[in-house]
Amino acid sequence: MSDLRARQFTTSDFRNFDFIFVMDKENRRNVESLRPAGNTTPVELFAPLAAEGAADEVPDPYYSRDFDGCLDLLESAAIGLQRKIS
Repeated sequence: MSDLRARQFTTSDFRNFDFIFVMDKENRRNVESLRPAGNTTPVELFAPLAAEGAADEVPDPYYSRDFDGCLDLLESAAIGLQRKIS
């Protein structure tokens, strides 16, 4: 995984991926603003995939300082994503 790096979202991501998940509503607005005409790739919030609808959005732990809680939410949502695509 050493070659993985964070990068800016691009319009080609709509073409290259079947699903696009974002952390909060502002991310969703920003991503949707780049959507090419006619593209139907879903852009969904990631947190609602967590067990029992734990949250609507993933809080930024830089501001909340709840890094462990954020990680727990992300791990739970990742399990939900695995169920969704299985």
